[in-house]
Amino acid sequence: MKKTFLMLLVTLFSVSVCVAQEKPYTVVFYNLENLFDIYDDPETHDEEFLPDGVKQWNEIKYQKKLTNMERVLFDIAAIQKEYPIVIGVSEIENRSVLEDLISQPKLKGANYRICHYDSPDARGVDCAVLYRADVFKLEGSDNIKLKVEELPDFRTRDLVVMWGTIEGEPFYFLVSHWPSRLGGKEASQFKRDACAKQIKEIKDSLIAENPATKVIVMGDFNDDATDASITKVMGAKAKVKELEKGDFFNPYNQMLRAGIGTLAYQDVWNLFDHICVTENLVNAPEGELRIIKGKKFYGNIFTRPYMLQQEGQYKGYPLRTFVTNNFQNGFSDHFPVYIYIGK
Repeated sequence: MKKTFLMLLVTLFSVSVCVAQEKPYTVVFYNLENLFDIYDDPETHDEEFLPDGVKQWNEIKYQKKLTNMERVLFDIAAIQKEYPIVIGVSEIENRSVLEDLISQPKLKGANYRICHYDSPDARGVDCAVLYRADVFKLEGSDNIKLKVEELPDFRTRDLVVMWGTIEGEPFYFLVSHWPSRLGGKEASQFKRDACAKQIKEIKDSLIAENPATKVIVMGDFNDDATDASITKVMGAKAKVKELEKGDFFNPYNQMLRAGIGTLAYQDVWNLFDHICVTENLVNAPEGELRIIKGKKFYGNIFTRPYMLQQEGQYKGYPLRTFVTNNFQNGFSDHFPVYIYIGK
């Protein structure tokens, strides 16, 4: 009975992607927290995620991880009864794990395409984009190296970008995973500032070339929505009334100020996961696609009880795949974020 019901839901989703839009489109970002395969890559430091590694990462655990990721993404789709049109992801090892993910039974009906490039990160983790080719008409994609002037040989995740159209309107998506706070927030801040500066420069050049281009930047920024790297260096405004032509709008600033976050550390909630959009997606003319506000916020964070630690010291925190090297059969240390765009 359960199998029949699942097949019916997947069929309904599959049919919905072929009909005219009646509901807003969903755009998602999700840090998948170390989605590694079980095979050794001699070019990267992936040793802990091998069958003989400290985490004893094997086929059974890998398949459970895929099923968990599938469950979250399918449940996000269930809100609108339609698959998200774009899903930005981080902390994935390679294209192969994405192919396995989009082949999961509950996601197969979306016919997702993959935009991925191998990055120079030492652990081999990358950013990538999944997209529905029936809605987003891809025109091109690329990977952009992060430039840190103080560290010319710095190796980290590349920025992954793709551009094309949605309903004939030009869109540019950028997915990034900013350098971590390893060594302390202040000591490492210049790396994240460099990423913020580069993203602003990319956005400014796109808008200068074609003011109609709607830019959506998403990722795990390893900084809160209220931090200077985002508010000052990247120039993302918190309030719609403050926006000027060409500005970034960050709907997650107000959510953080309301005490809402996407990850927790030492009993403090942070909001490192962002989807920022350009002003022309907020103040779009009548008849054009725009970001759609919910009951209170323009941004959304997806949580369900099954994604939470249910007991112990970390009750209420995101239920992780591992705590140190102890397998929890969890999801991620981050909650996914999403926005709606529509007319």
